[in-house]
Amino acid sequence: MCKRSIQTKTKVNALDQIHINAAGIDIGAAEIYVAVPPDRDTESMRVFGTFTADLQELAGWLKACRIDTVAMEATGVYWIPLDEILEAHGFEVY
Repeated sequence: MCKRSIQTKTKVNALDQIHINAAGIDIGAAEIYVAVPPDRDTESMRVFGTFTADLQELAGWLKACRIDTVAMEATGVYWIPLDEILEAHGFEVY
């Protein structure tokens, strides 16, 4: 006879924040859009260029905004340089 395990389900509100120190990044060929929680800066959304200096500036802004996790969305391979820079700065990148 097979024993069934009883599983408890935890209800999660779909709008609950899981990573409160997270930013969202949308990467394009010419511009990168970055959003942080609204209480972190006077501008909670900024646009950056795609050159190395721009990516370094982006990482610095995220640090100043007390961000430790980023979720990126990109088409093609445009995410690779930013991923490398963010990981080098200690961010958890998804």
